[in-house]
Amino acid sequence: MTLPLVILKPKRDASIQRKHPWVFSGAIHKIILTEDEANLPEEGDLVQVLNAKEQFLGIGHWGESSIAVRLLSFEETTINKAFFIEKFQSALNLRKSLNLYKQDKTSCYRLVHAEGDSLPGLIIDIYNDVAVVQAHSRGMAMAFDAIAEALKQVLNKEINAIYSKSEQTLPKQYSSEFPDSYLWRSDKQIAQKTTVKENNLLFEIDWIEGQKTGFFIDQRENRFALQKYVEGKSVLNTFCYSGGFSVYALGANAKSVDSVDSSAKAIELCNRNVELNFPKVKNHRAIAQDTFSFLNESEEKYDVILLDPPAYAKSKSAKHNAIQGYRRLNEKALRMINSGGILFTFSCSQIIHRKLFEDTITAAAIDAGRSVRILEHLSQPADHPVNIFHPEGEYLKGLVLFVE
Repeated sequence: MTLPLVILKPKRDASIQRKHPWVFSGAIHKIILTEDEANLPEEGDLVQVLNAKEQFLGIGHWGESSIAVRLLSFEETTINKAFFIEKFQSALNLRKSLNLYKQDKTSCYRLVHAEGDSLPGLIIDIYNDVAVVQAHSRGMAMAFDAIAEALKQVLNKEINAIYSKSEQTLPKQYSSEFPDSYLWRSDKQIAQKTTVKENNLLFEIDWIEGQKTGFFIDQRENRFALQKYVEGKSVLNTFCYSGGFSVYALGANAKSVDSVDSSAKAIELCNRNVELNFPKVKNHRAIAQDTFSFLNESEEKYDVILLDPPAYAKSKSAKHNAIQGYRRLNEKALRMINSGGILFTFSCSQIIHRKLFEDTITAAAIDAGRSVRILEHLSQPADHPVNIFHPEGEYLKGLVLFVE
């Protein structure tokens, strides 16, 4: 199939030569259409990218934003079922080498992490025998048939359903084209929910009604890291959602755990997950309240506090407000924490890079008048890999702080 040609301006191909997978609109000189094309490419169409000398650089999905092309390959190839089979097999082999595939103590993992697995715009999470697919570009959503067939072949009899949960992640003007639905189901009866294991702890997953694909798999190792800090301590878990950090804290013999989230549904889910692991537990309290309101109104002090807010900045225009939000949030927690306390604080905003996040926490510590030391730097786990040529893929930043 002949594809439209995207020709770059002179000297604007350096990042592509270094295998960065994004072509920005400002780098484009012109578009050469095929003989049967009368109009410019539409969102999601496949295009070839060429340098100013019209030499091949890559093939990818066209977009109508500042990121004009998301490159899928730097070699001349056909984007079809065979292409996705090769990519998925490579991703699976990596997860097998990490001992995440079919593991006795953990039954959920991320199979495909967008640019980190050379598939920009595509996320695939595995929950027991269900694959949940999330497209962040129309091009990936348009390839759902090939993606589903490739998944079935690579995972063979290990999955019984493939569910697309992409309405909220696609550009708004295209989300109605791809409503959340099953791309494939075997003859086996598939429930809406399942219970997965993570480091031998149990969590209820609802891929239809839950946030993201149903669970925040990216905090797995950070939840585990929490356990060495909480024995005999009072713990506050804010923005708790499904209670992941709370369950881990209880499993490590915390003296008490308070879980706070503004969503009543999240609090119900948190309570169910606590009950799954620790029936009739008496040292856990779940509170349906906005975190800022709770931090402002509560007179309690805690030994360990967790701050894992949603992304405050999803665009560059929101960057300043996001920094101020992180600063205020951390200042309030630093004022509330006991002397000798431990603060786990995170940002999942991609545009807030690690140094800026740390500088923001430094400012919060100055405002709170607390002496703070960094004990650990945290990030996303190995099944959320960062392509070294695409450093923007490191979206999750975390710090473990000792507060005097």
